Amino acid sequence: MKEERTVKVSLNNLPKNTQTDWEKVKNMTEAEINAAAASDPDAQPTDEAFWRDAHVVMPQPKRAISMRVDSDVLAWFKSQGRGYQTRINAVLRAYMEAHRYEDKSATNATVIAETSNQPESGKEA
Repeated sequence: MKEERTVKVSLNNLPKNTQTDWEKVKNMTEAEINAAAASDPDAQPTDEAFWRDAHVVMPQPKRAISMRVDSDVLAWFKSQGRGYQTRINAVLRAYMEAHRYEDKSATNATVIAETSNQPESGKEA
């Protein structure tokens, strides 16, 4: 995996190896910028229908844990470059989500079985 870093730059500190003509962009009017955005198929405006069923999803905070992992497993994830802990989390999440339906079915079956054996409230079994 190629290691890349996100770098913050300012308008005065733009990289020279870019294909964007930043001088042209700086000299564009607001109307020209809007026209360029409107002509970009990847930057089309959204309407109310697009947002009708939208809802905010806040990221869940991560928790620090101590976990024992086989040395070769850890070495392999680390060999993939930065972000190995995030990738381990992604693998664990994929496993969890793949088995979530099975877990819900088993839990529901247990709840149904336990409930069917319970006496009705106010009556003796």
